[in-house]
Amino acid sequence: MKKIVIASDSFKGCLSSLEITHAAEAGIRKVLPACEVVGIPVADGGEGTTEALVDAMNGRFVSCEVHDPLMNVIQVEYGILGDGHTAVFEMASASGLTLVPPDKRNPMLTTTYGTGEIIRDALQRGCRRFLIGIGGSATNDAGTGMLQALGYRFFDQTGNELGQGGQILEQIDSIDSSNAHPALKESIFTIACDVNNPFSGENGAAYIYGPQKGADADMVRQLDKGLKHFATVIRTFSGKDIDPISGAGAAGGLGGGFLAFLSGTLKRGILMVLEALDFDNRIQYADLIITGEGKLDRQTGMGKTPAGVLEAGRRQQIPVVAIGGALENSDALIKQGFLAALSIQPGPVSLDQAMDKAFAATHVERVVEQILRLMNREGNS
Repeated sequence: MKKIVIASDSFKGCLSSLEITHAAEAGIRKVLPACEVVGIPVADGGEGTTEALVDAMNGRFVSCEVHDPLMNVIQVEYGILGDGHTAVFEMASASGLTLVPPDKRNPMLTTTYGTGEIIRDALQRGCRRFLIGIGGSATNDAGTGMLQALGYRFFDQTGNELGQGGQILEQIDSIDSSNAHPALKESIFTIACDVNNPFSGENGAAYIYGPQKGADADMVRQLDKGLKHFATVIRTFSGKDIDPISGAGAAGGLGGGFLAFLSGTLKRGILMVLEALDFDNRIQYADLIITGEGKLDRQTGMGKTPAGVLEAGRRQQIPVVAIGGALENSDALIKQGFLAALSIQPGPVSLDQAMDKAFAATHVERVVEQILRLMNREGNS
């Protein structure tokens, strides 16, 4: 073998994508010291995406002060990639459910304002391209908070400017974009979105996700009514009918907010990441791709990181091996097209031991070495 690609997601809570890359490369070098090894840290648009892209694309982390979903001031970090004009972050860092104590979760009140503040900070640093994951939100405000942070204003029928949260959606009568940040017109937003919910309705943002964000039955009905109303206002404002669009309901309607106001593009998370990494070109002429995630199971082949890597490998007829901290239903993974699916565990171990960073790295290296010894022998026989 002359070229091997390592493109694994993190083993969440244990090893980062970059740490797995280093461990796997050490295993390869024991068998094929002269082989070209291309390490490409990857993720699926959720947790770990910012770190993976920053690591893979010579980026850096910057910090800024924003407001959390209940408008408390917090510090957040986001990434600026090596080109100097691409910002990457997960909206949950500013507007995520984990930032709100369970007894204070209320999507009538929570806002995406902090997400808009990150965008504004990145615009001021010269960024004009944005890669944003929108999973794990605490909000159902359809992105109105984000837009307010970027200069948009929302008014009711009497001309009063509205506040924040999902509670304002039903009251919006007009939108003023005259003070919107001027750089938005020249910016490109690509949004990692792995759900297909429309903006409103029984499969929309409020009914499907509202309860987990603290909404009771009455709140859900009111939020959905607000989303329907806001979709009508958007049609008048921009001519765009976002209500039935798949993914518009993601993150409490934030997906629809990006579509309607910022000309955003919604993509499967892993596809957004692989495109940003120029993955198809970087894997050309590889003899093998090694991918993985913390737990390999039937869901692995359904839109998660290894599935996207597998699709890319199959387009170029490159075999793909998956490794993971845990393994279930390897037969299903083989049927999905993986050459092999293997656990890194050497035998029965405790959860604490399995999650130990040094232990896991050692056994990533060991398993990759064994894969290469077997494949190298078969190739030479």
